[in-house]
Amino acid sequence: MELFSLLVVALILGSTLGLERSLAGKTAGVRTFGLVSMGSCLFILIARFVIPTFEAVNYDPLRMAAGVVMGIGFLCGGVIVFKDSTLTGLTTAAGLWVAAGIGMAVGYGLLPLALFATVATLLVFTVFWFIEHKVIPNGKNE
Repeated sequence: MELFSLLVVALILGSTLGLERSLAGKTAGVRTFGLVSMGSCLFILIARFVIPTFEAVNYDPLRMAAGVVMGIGFLCGGVIVFKDSTLTGLTTAAGLWVAAGIGMAVGYGLLPLALFATVATLLVFTVFWFIEHKVIPNGKNE
């Protein structure tokens, strides 16, 4: 039952980030962020609980995390778009990358770290956006 609750926590934390992106009118939203976070958690749980049962000689629990980071980098690359001399999607891609990290933290049982990272990312998405667009003249559009 603990495994399922960790997946749900990762889904909720990732979806929270996605909600902000949806409210900001970005294409990657609640479902995308939730699935990235939960999927990352799932892969870490597999590494934590399944792989050690096979008595692998060279077992390294961080190999799965490295695979998640590589895979999410590919997904984030698809979010970044260059159109009409403007680069968009960088903040959303960075948010997806963080959502993967949050999911991995949940998978490893580091719930306080995952919660802190979620709150910090929401602050970047909202408070820093306000500073960038309202306080700094000629702020970015992304």
